[in-house]
Amino acid sequence: MIPRTIFGSEHEQFRDSVRKFLQQEAVPFHPQWEKDGHVDRELWRKAGEAGMLCSHIPEEYGGMAADFLYSAVVIEEVARLGLTGIGFSLHSDIVAPYILHYGSEAQKLHYLPKLVSGEMVSAIAMTEPGAGSDLQGVKTTAVLDGDEYVINGSKTFITNGWLADLIVVVAKTDPKAGAKGTSLFLVEANTPGFSKGKRLEKVGMKAQDTSELFFQDVRVPKENLLGQAGMGFAYLMQELPQERLTVGVGAIASAEAALQWTLDYTRERKAFGKAVADFQNTRFKLAEIATEVQVGRVFIDRCLELHLERKLDVPTAAMLKYWGTDLQCKVLDECVQLHGGYGYMWEYPVARAWADARVQRIYAGTNEIMKEIIARAL
Repeated sequence: MIPRTIFGSEHEQFRDSVRKFLQQEAVPFHPQWEKDGHVDRELWRKAGEAGMLCSHIPEEYGGMAADFLYSAVVIEEVARLGLTGIGFSLHSDIVAPYILHYGSEAQKLHYLPKLVSGEMVSAIAMTEPGAGSDLQGVKTTAVLDGDEYVINGSKTFITNGWLADLIVVVAKTDPKAGAKGTSLFLVEANTPGFSKGKRLEKVGMKAQDTSELFFQDVRVPKENLLGQAGMGFAYLMQELPQERLTVGVGAIASAEAALQWTLDYTRERKAFGKAVADFQNTRFKLAEIATEVQVGRVFIDRCLELHLERKLDVPTAAMLKYWGTDLQCKVLDECVQLHGGYGYMWEYPVARAWADARVQRIYAGTNEIMKEIIARAL
């Protein structure tokens, strides 16, 4: 196998600490969290203490000013252990950058240290019942009334939504202006008029607190506008490559884990008097999976290098997201098959990973949208 050279010794030391933290603080409890529909709120505070949240945030706002590879380590280790209830990456690598890149100094000083420490859990509210990948179709409105914006609308499929203390809300400040009428707002969960709906019951990712959010005459100070009015769509487009990179990083790590689970299982499982791994079909399938995962790993690491150099463009991130998640689902389906009937049992990690993976081809922009982005760049 091609050795990974992108991570330094300091990253691998961090990986060891992340792995130990997750083995101790998350793995024993994740089955119960799947039944509860959310992870333990205390996990967020412990992760903050362990330096696992928002490690890239500058030191003046409480972070470590680390490079993105520290985030990649957390994403990979969470994925390898099948801990899909843990929404650290959305919090650290999607929400926090919006505040860091577009927030006022007052917003950064107030919120970023709380995100780093885990005192606040964050979410981003884009998707609506009638608007998914088409962000220009957002119907939630924010109307300026004196020194306040009044927000009305609803959101759905919001990751971290039920536990969230702070939400970046996508709303229309000028419904007639199309994309240029979209703005972003910071809304705290205790704001009057804001409410959380039920935790949504999903096919997979059962420990992830995906929720509906409702805004009924929610009044926020105009200082809660994130960046400039009308620039929301542009901000979203600028941040999407990193979001799609995080999805791809997790996808390949999940596929790698499934390959290892399947290697272990087929070596131990007997059929017709010999190990399942001794059948030529099994060996060929494993060879195909191992090759494709290795190809995906090399592409992922190259995209990580580009991102560190600030050169990861929108079409390449779209390629990574679409191809990586398609591969993840293909690999997991093959691995379930090689597990036989046990592959369909919830107690086996490959079964849960198979169910959890399916949404990867849908969120962060469907893979069909990714192909459209790629095609436009050709």
